Amino acid sequence: MLHDTQEKLKERFLCTRGVWDEDWEAVLRQTPAYFESYLNLRDAAQGRGWLPPKVQEFICIAVAACTTHIHSPAIRSHIQAARAVGATADEITEVIGLTYLVGIHTVTLGAPILLELMAEERINVEVDAKEAENLDRERQRIKDAFIRSRGFWTDSWNPLLELDPTFFQAYSDFSANASASETLEPKYRELIVCAFDAATTHLYGRGTRIHMRNALRLGATPNEVMEMLEITSLMGIDGVTVASRLLLEQVVQEN
Repeated sequence: MLHDTQEKLKERFLCTRGVWDEDWEAVLRQTPAYFESYLNLRDAAQGRGWLPPKVQEFICIAVAACTTHIHSPAIRSHIQAARAVGATADEITEVIGLTYLVGIHTVTLGAPILLELMAEERINVEVDAKEAENLDRERQRIKDAFIRSRGFWTDSWNPLLELDPTFFQAYSDFSANASASETLEPKYRELIVCAFDAATTHLYGRGTRIHMRNALRLGATPNEVMEMLEITSLMGIDGVTVASRLLLEQVVQEN
């Protein structure tokens, strides 16, 4: 049973989240002062409401669901919280789908390295003049189509486009599903993608810069960008909640 101070902290938590589970219960039971300090931090990150409540939850869902994290308790609680503030299933589905985009960073990291090593080792892929001309024309077509669809281009795509335009076309078609959707407002979509690029478990600077710039150009304010970053930083608590429950279970067993 929680004592009065703990009950008040729980009520405060529920007023701003509306979702409670045994992980948070464990943190509150063992270290109420720590729990209160975290609430103060969370309020500082989210309390000013520069982003709508459901967009705040979308950011939390994306960070928790991203393959670099996959924290099921947080995914579940933030989906519930998003639904409680009016998010539709289609909106949440799009948020979840966006998290796949982190996977392409393996290719954008590795393709430039491959080109550098090919140059160092003097490895050339021989093609005749006609084939080379056709490939150049196809690369330009793919690049032009990408720019028309997305409204931007980054040089980080160039090595992939050079090495394997067929794969780039397939990725472009796949990722365009999210960009073509009207479910999420474009600036919020960019902030969501920026969140899992900037997340502690990924820290992908190039993607963070690209999507932050896109968000600003689409009308996001610096305050909205900062709130996204601050909300994303709260993912650090996920290890605490899981470990606190495991510790509490152990203490109960020993007693």
